[in-house]
Amino acid sequence: MEIPRFENILWWGAWVGGVSLIIPLIMISFFMTLPNFFFNVSITIFCLVSYICFVSLLFFNFRTVLFSPRGTPIRFNRQRQKIYVYEYQRKWNPWVRWPTTIKVFDWADVQAQMTRETGRYDQGYRLYGVVCKPGTTEIIDSFVLSWTVGHPKLLRGLWSHCCHYMQHKPVPTQPFYDERPNSWCPRNNIHWPEAIDRESTTAADAANSSAG
Repeated sequence: MEIPRFENILWWGAWVGGVSLIIPLIMISFFMTLPNFFFNVSITIFCLVSYICFVSLLFFNFRTVLFSPRGTPIRFNRQRQKIYVYEYQRKWNPWVRWPTTIKVFDWADVQAQMTRETGRYDQGYRLYGVVCKPGTTEIIDSFVLSWTVGHPKLLRGLWSHCCHYMQHKPVPTQPFYDERPNSWCPRNNIHWPEAIDRESTTAADAANSSAG
């Protein structure tokens, strides 16, 4: 079973921010072509620094909307009793690598934790999966199962669904809420490593028989 995790982000804001940076970049570029541009050192330094900052912001916005996954998924494999968490790390620096990592956890070590967020742009209830050291309640890792929603009942239902699925109990085959956020992206940005993709979608016996 695979569930997406859609972040509460106004993706269109990155498009607006990126397009709005084009005008000042054109103005600075034109100003830098003037014959007396390099005669004033302070103005030259200011324009060069501004140009670098605007280019970095432009690259950051377009890299965010064109290459960042919209909903990083989590896979539940009840045959192996494991969870596979797809993580994509956006960084403030657009010129460095934004890594993708896959975390694999044993279902028996995962518990649920619900928090209430009161941030200016992120308010509501959030569901975490907390990973405990085997046989203890000591938390060693955590991951987001669902970003903020308005009512905790939705998150309790999601966790109940995951528990029933992993325990081989009947679960609904059709989601109650199948709407996706308006987050157009020209390409599929979710790329599971081949070995993890095969492992997370097959049972252990099936993998062993195919390898033999």
